[in-house]
Amino acid sequence: MEWFDALNLARLQFAFTVAFHIIFPAFTIGLASYLFVLNAAHLFTRKVIYLDLFNYWKKIFVLSFGMGVVSGIVMSYQFGTNWSVFADKVGPILGPLMGYEVLSAFFLEAGFLGVMLFGRERVGEKLHVFATGMVALGTFASGFWILAVNSWMQTPDGHVMNAVGQFVPDDWFKVIFNPSFPYRLVHMMFAAYLTTAFVVAGVAAYHLLKVKAGKSTPGFSIDALKKMFSMAMWMAAIVIPMQIYAGDAHGLNTLQHQPLKIAAMEGHFKNQQPAGLVVFGIPNQEKAIMEYKIEIPVLGSIILHHNTTEGLLGYESFPRAEWPPMAPPFYAFRVMVGIGGLMLLVSLWSLWLRYKNRFYDNPLFLKAIMIMGPSGFVAVIAGWIVTEVGRQPYTVYGLLRTADSMSPIDAPAVAISLVAFIVIYFTLFGAGFHYIFRQMKKPPMLSEPVLSSQLPTRAAGFVHPELTKTSTAGAKS
Repeated sequence: MEWFDALNLARLQFAFTVAFHIIFPAFTIGLASYLFVLNAAHLFTRKVIYLDLFNYWKKIFVLSFGMGVVSGIVMSYQFGTNWSVFADKVGPILGPLMGYEVLSAFFLEAGFLGVMLFGRERVGEKLHVFATGMVALGTFASGFWILAVNSWMQTPDGHVMNAVGQFVPDDWFKVIFNPSFPYRLVHMMFAAYLTTAFVVAGVAAYHLLKVKAGKSTPGFSIDALKKMFSMAMWMAAIVIPMQIYAGDAHGLNTLQHQPLKIAAMEGHFKNQQPAGLVVFGIPNQEKAIMEYKIEIPVLGSIILHHNTTEGLLGYESFPRAEWPPMAPPFYAFRVMVGIGGLMLLVSLWSLWLRYKNRFYDNPLFLKAIMIMGPSGFVAVIAGWIVTEVGRQPYTVYGLLRTADSMSPIDAPAVAISLVAFIVIYFTLFGAGFHYIFRQMKKPPMLSEPVLSSQLPTRAAGFVHPELTKTSTAGAKS
């Protein structure tokens, strides 16, 4: 197969646009819920700190939301340009599901976003909280329908074929709630909440480190920094164990319905009884061997079967024409699991520091959290690679091959559009990212700004007194 034929270029183009797009929903789903919690907390507690944080993060949310909408529209057009055969064959199923997303999720988001951003003084606080909740519900609903579409492509159910070879719905309940959908929905929602939690925590850690160095911005709110850092790390500590459990359940479901994907993730060309866990290796697909393999015996069976006796099927049990490329899902799966492990470790570390009253002023911990800030995005993209490349060579698993899904177009046409996408995306979205980072580099400010003369003089080694209040108390006790 030519690496730069029309098929592979079209796949690369869609992979590029999806990878660019997926980071925005992964962030905005969690951030919309966070904004709702902040707004509701302000309504019920009357503490201005929650309103300060709401106003701080809503600016970042609207920028991310806008870029997510634009990048998502581009993918829809690709169904008609590069993948028109796929669009024709699955249109009777995917078309209504995408329409449901627009009619429910997008209408909620578009209808209430303006109220959330500009309507507090016009509609009153209670209705403003309601509008924020509707935006959060809309982002969740959008994820619901998109995951229903993707899950049906992974584990198709509830359909029949008509006379012209199209997939048409026979049972909409089975189409939507197909065998893998509940697992994918839970796994992705937890991933979105963790992504947001570590971004929020990373931004807070960055500013807390600046406070310790005496480089904070005049008028900043130390209480707001500490509050958003604490809330984010509580979310991480609560959700990461749940995500690990959900990921295990998702893996068992994948083993049942897509055993070849599991073989790719685990790095098994040969059948194993019992199965070991391949920690590292270099897949050689042509020779069907894993080179330089580091393997822990039996652990694969323990993880995937929860016993020490059952084995796993390798690539050799399936026709070679059905084999997905092993290297991308094999390495991406290890990246995803590795990041999940790091998230668990820093979450446990945060609980220990809370217990020791060193949560806000441990420099090593703050630097670790700042570094972990973008980790959720990396994990989400890695998980997408596992899901989509592991499904190959099919667009609709087991029923419609990727090679039979694309439009009758030539490689040069796809190559030109791919280059155009790369240039435009990095130019426009690069500017958007730059503006978001500029917003994040500003700390949340006090509702009633403190005059510069009221703040301590900046000096080397200055530590804001509020930052060490808990650790001092801990030392006395």
